[in-house]
Amino acid sequence: MLAVLGFATLASFMLLVMRKYLSAFTAIMLTPIAAALIAGKGGKLGDMIMNGLDTVAPTAALLLFAVLYFGLMMELKLFEPVCQAIIRASKGDPVRIVVGTAVLALVIALDGDGTTSYMIICSTFLPIYRRLGMNPLIVATLATLALGTISGTTPWGGAATRGISVLHLNATEYFVRMIGPMTLTSLAIIAVAYWLGLRERSKIDGEQLAAYKLEIASGEAFEPVKVDWRMWFNAALTVLLMVLLILEVADLLVLFMVAFVIALLINVRSIGDQQNLIKRQAANAVPVMILVLAAGVFTGIMTDSGMIKAMADTALAIVPEGWGNVIPLFTAVLALPLGFFMSNDAYWFGVVPVLAESASHYGIGANEIARAGAIGQILHSMGPTSAPLWVLLGLVKTELGDFQKHALRWGVLVSLAYITFAVLTGAITLT
Repeated sequence: MLAVLGFATLASFMLLVMRKYLSAFTAIMLTPIAAALIAGKGGKLGDMIMNGLDTVAPTAALLLFAVLYFGLMMELKLFEPVCQAIIRASKGDPVRIVVGTAVLALVIALDGDGTTSYMIICSTFLPIYRRLGMNPLIVATLATLALGTISGTTPWGGAATRGISVLHLNATEYFVRMIGPMTLTSLAIIAVAYWLGLRERSKIDGEQLAAYKLEIASGEAFEPVKVDWRMWFNAALTVLLMVLLILEVADLLVLFMVAFVIALLINVRSIGDQQNLIKRQAANAVPVMILVLAAGVFTGIMTDSGMIKAMADTALAIVPEGWGNVIPLFTAVLALPLGFFMSNDAYWFGVVPVLAESASHYGIGANEIARAGAIGQILHSMGPTSAPLWVLLGLVKTELGDFQKHALRWGVLVSLAYITFAVLTGAITLT
């Protein structure tokens, strides 16, 4: 009975979200509450909800301060010198321009917000591509690959945040093992960019290319950026933050909270300006934060009511004996098509908890399932359920079909490479 009710709850949630009958925030709370009432567990609803909220509160706080920190760095144009350095280093060479696009996209994707990342990348490189007659779909392809890899993996990105909250994970334990495969996948994206750049080099008019090279050499291609001691301080603070994160000196929440306070005091001295900054960045942080809290309600009810366990027991019944060790790999492969066609809410809140509970019967930790599930974000960033993608298509001025025809082959290739790197580095295991 509980298994049937659990699967019906997941199906109802997915239907409501994917058909846009309800928002994810309302559907993710209403469906489990209705299921608990049907199961006769209405008297325990309050306790189940509070237990769920207790597990996701640290993740919600981490997300808040990570968005605030990177949002502040974006406003201070910390990455603008990087953008200009990439263009100068390219010297007008199409191969270097495309590789530079990939590098910038990977750096900007640390922000975690797809729309912001796409706007920065497109505003920096689209004029160059159009000036030289290069294919603007390359910008869109590399931007989505980078966003799916970096933002889809980091604990302050929307996808991983859902996984960490729904599976009640420690963000540091989840993320540190993913740094290796994420770095290797980033190099694979740069390799794809190099190949795309070689193809573009052979298509460009020589005279047009020579004129642009002169503009770069003379400095006319750039707007001046003020690099003062605050810019150097912000760069050092960001590098230090990443180093401390890798070394696991403290919890991610503590690191981002302290880093944001320091950055705020150094760069925004007026109390009024500080309040305005927080209000502006709240537009990026609040929507995902409330989803995390709603996920706590969902998982609290589904777990404490026994529905997740009953569903996992049912799923285990169809797994052949001796195949339990491949559940992480199965999850990573399954994440590719499901990530492309499903919304993140439906996948992370509906499918992943069942896989994690099934894997636990074979001694496989939930961290591995979360890592495997995150790999599907590369294709999700190219799928029709990715909201930022529609912003990107508008910026590049292209249709979804044309973009996917150009990008999907590279998305599948890089996703398979990501799975391979994750297995080789032990982020997901087959033992």
